[in-house]
Amino acid sequence: MSGILDLLNSDIGKSIVSGVSEQTNQPQNKTHDVLTMAMPVLMAAMQRNASSPEGAQGLLSALNNKHDGSILNNLSGLFGGGGVDNNVMEDGSKILGHVLGNKQSNVEKAIGAKAGVDAGSVAQILKVAAPILMGMLGNQAKQQNVNSPSGLEGMLGGLLKGSSPKGDQSFLESILDANNDGSIMDDVAGMVMGGNKKKGGLGGIIGGLFGGKN
Repeated sequence: MSGILDLLNSDIGKSIVSGVSEQTNQPQNKTHDVLTMAMPVLMAAMQRNASSPEGAQGLLSALNNKHDGSILNNLSGLFGGGGVDNNVMEDGSKILGHVLGNKQSNVEKAIGAKAGVDAGSVAQILKVAAPILMGMLGNQAKQQNVNSPSGLEGMLGGLLKGSSPKGDQSFLESILDANNDGSIMDDVAGMVMGGNKKKGGLGGIIGGLFGGKN
């Protein structure tokens, strides 16, 4: 299975980077850097939310209904005609709030500091990207006929696993609450900033993606 970063580097992913870049008035390389860091973070947070029956059912329902992948069918329409519709931006804001909770600001600041983009611009990039990410997941769910919490967990795990250069569990292990304080996003922010490389997880991946800068 392709990882989420493989999807981002595909033809459709390049169209997304280009469209988000234009929408947010950020250079394409900076937009790509932000999305490369943010997509696995959002996926890991979604996976954790889906670890409860209620969370899994909520995500499944969203993927089967509102976020079924149809947003990917007309990206030129999404980004054309004066920019992304306010309804899409509002949807993105709601998704981020649900997935990241009160850690959203910390994550945006951490990613922005690493990518060299101000946190406000990161927030705008993520608002546009979140509904598209949900559409990608919805598309994957249709292709894999995912209709149960266990199937959802397997799909998310596969997409995340594919984001790791080693393709092993260290990525997932290290991103899930490395300091055992019950707060995944504190650890994610720390690892994005390069402060926690305990298991060669996200911090190591980010360092590799950005030429070893930590």
